[in-house]
Amino acid sequence: MSKTVEILLYTLRPGTGAEFHEIMRTVSVPLHASVGMDVVAFGQSIHDPDAYYLIRSYRDLRHLELSQAEFYKSDAWRNGPRTEIVDRITSSLKTVVDMPKESVEALRKGYA
Repeated sequence: MSKTVEILLYTLRPGTGAEFHEIMRTVSVPLHASVGMDVVAFGQSIHDPDAYYLIRSYRDLRHLELSQAEFYKSDAWRNGPRTEIVDRITSSLKTVVDMPKESVEALRKGYA
């Protein structure tokens, strides 16, 4: 069985990587979990503390689209970490791929 995996890469404003990670760790990722979104891995790059990654997994592309539409229009996101997160991002790249469930779990294990 395959999963649809979204990989987000962010370039952050210089010197904000540690703050960004703390917001992700304590607010954003728990918020994702509270609405059933699967955050596989997240964190600062080992080559640059102001480069960041977020990897999320979904049942399929439709589930990604519906989940994100609901999440990003929610009051919990808009009145929660949205501004603190968006204000620290200078650019982002997104790719979506299908991969075997075992590969997703290997990413998770490599992260944990």
